[in-house]
Amino acid sequence: MTQNDDKDFVAAPSPTENVVEKPPRARVSDAPLPEETAGEKFERKRDYLEGFLQKKPEGVPAGEPGGELHQSVIDALKDIYDPEIPVNIYDLGLIYNVEVAEDADVKVTMTLTTPHCPVAETMPNEIEMRVMGLPGVRDAEVVVTWDPPWDPSKMSDEARLELGML
Repeated sequence: MTQNDDKDFVAAPSPTENVVEKPPRARVSDAPLPEETAGEKFERKRDYLEGFLQKKPEGVPAGEPGGELHQSVIDALKDIYDPEIPVNIYDLGLIYNVEVAEDADVKVTMTLTTPHCPVAETMPNEIEMRVMGLPGVRDAEVVVTWDPPWDPSKMSDEARLELGML
């Protein structure tokens, strides 16, 4: 090599010179947290389902589930209590079905806690009278069935809480 050739000669970079350092890993502890005041910490947070759960179905016929007449029948059933248990018959799981026909006839399918229930003869009549007293109901019929038999799994969570089962 000549002296001139030395000037033009550029050494190739070594493999360690081209390596770029890895950036540091992101850690949750490194993220800036918004400052909350003590009041904000204990304040009820926004419930994103609130509007969705409170919205009423649109265009539902009165007798269909979610309709006005159907719901008024269910509300009336929630006012009737089993005399031995401090829970209404709807939350207790005694009501299996509520049907409202087009001509406003209501059919309630229900059961009782036991076949020898002391109100076995009077409760169906009480339910019929209560439902027939609702505005818009033409006739009411209560059908008592034992299939499937009632058991505590049919109760609502509110009923279980009231009875100390939760």
